[in-house]
Amino acid sequence: MEILAVLLAIVGLGLGYGGSTYVQKRKNAVNEDKAAKELAKAKKEADKLLQSARDDAARVAEEARKDEKSRRSELKELENRLVQREASLDNKLDELDKRTDKLRKGEDELEQLKNEIREIRGKQQEKLEKIAKLDKKEAAEKLLQMTERDIRNDLTGLVAKLQNEAREDAEERAGLIIATAMERMASEVTAERTVTSVKLEDEEMKGRIIGKEGRNIQALQRATGVDIMVDDTPGYIVLSSFDPVRREVARQALELLLKDGRVHPGRIEEVVAKAQKNVEKDVVRAGEDAAREVGVIGVPKEILHLLGELKYRTSYGQNVLKHSTEMAHMAGMIAEEIGANVKVAKYAALVHDLGKALTHKMEGKHHHISGEMLRKYGAPEAVALAAEQHHDDVEATSVEALIIRVCDAISASRPGARNISAENFVERMKELENIANGFNGIEKSYAISAGREVRVFVRPQQVDDLTAIRLARDIATKIESNMNYPGTIKVNVIRETRAIEFAK
Repeated sequence: MEILAVLLAIVGLGLGYGGSTYVQKRKNAVNEDKAAKELAKAKKEADKLLQSARDDAARVAEEARKDEKSRRSELKELENRLVQREASLDNKLDELDKRTDKLRKGEDELEQLKNEIREIRGKQQEKLEKIAKLDKKEAAEKLLQMTERDIRNDLTGLVAKLQNEAREDAEERAGLIIATAMERMASEVTAERTVTSVKLEDEEMKGRIIGKEGRNIQALQRATGVDIMVDDTPGYIVLSSFDPVRREVARQALELLLKDGRVHPGRIEEVVAKAQKNVEKDVVRAGEDAAREVGVIGVPKEILHLLGELKYRTSYGQNVLKHSTEMAHMAGMIAEEIGANVKVAKYAALVHDLGKALTHKMEGKHHHISGEMLRKYGAPEAVALAAEQHHDDVEATSVEALIIRVCDAISASRPGARNISAENFVERMKELENIANGFNGIEKSYAISAGREVRVFVRPQQVDDLTAIRLARDIATKIESNMNYPGTIKVNVIRETRAIEFAK
């Protein structure tokens, strides 16, 4: 039994191995068939792709051949055009060479003709010199002498006519501009005068001001630096000082003391310190108000302070600060009319008398001090020059400087603007006549129009027309160098020829 079981087991194993082998062979056969089919399919697709690639390559090659052919034809056409242009340029160069040769020949012929003309001209000049027995220089001099003798009278009349026309036009234009500026400028005819005296309500206050053994007045003089005269004028106390600011401090301090009634050295020091602060504020405010009134901005503080001090300064009775603001308005109007720099003209007119605030402290003329101070504190150079040149001792180098001179003369010479004594007026009139009479050929002279014109009559036998013109200029120059005067003086030289004959 055991053997039979073993045999059956062996038979089962053999059958199992054979069956699995058979099944595996069947599977392999099926897989091989599939693989063969897939391979055939892949070969067909590869053949299609290869054929498509070949077609594309053939098409690209054909297009490249066409492009190359087209480019070759374009290059050939361009080459033909270049050849034609080169030939055209060669032809033009040949033509230019021919023209150049013709021009060169023409220049040679022209130069030859010029030489011939020079020779002919020289021969003619030699013939003329032989005939006239004069060389070229002598003939020219004689011709000039004859011409001058013939046309001298005509030239004299022409010069006089041109001068009169120019003067009339200039005077008319200048008069119109100045009149317009003066019409637009409305200000007081007489400027205020600085107060240098204090009125007393009670004469007993003089005793308080003087104090015991003069202690109060001495303390007041020491604190203010002002001389105080009590007994000279009844009902008034007179203040005397070269410094207008100190004088104003003393005036305000004295008024405060009189109002308060308490007068002693300690109180005097307090009141003077208070008055100094008030005056300092007034000075700064006056300078700022003046600059604001005329429309000038950007003025340094130091210049404004000096400008404000002019409020307490007078010149011939005319308040200098009011004179300056009035000039600034007129200078702006005139500068606008003639096309000058309005800002520079206004600025310079406002500060032109700045030196008058320092003339008691510094040596020199006030307009020189004005220019120095303006440069020191940073004012524009054009402004400093115009302010410095507003008097005749410095030559005016700008239109603005001339405007300042004109405005200064207008403001100072208006009736009532300044107080000038009759004695000085008569002396000035006599001096004008004496200067004119000092020249040769003068018959008589008169100073007229309040010294604004000197009329001179000359002897016609000694002075001709040209000499009369030169004489007027010489008289004006001598007046400018020897006299000080506001505005301008007209010199009118008159030459009158009279022919008298008697019929018998």
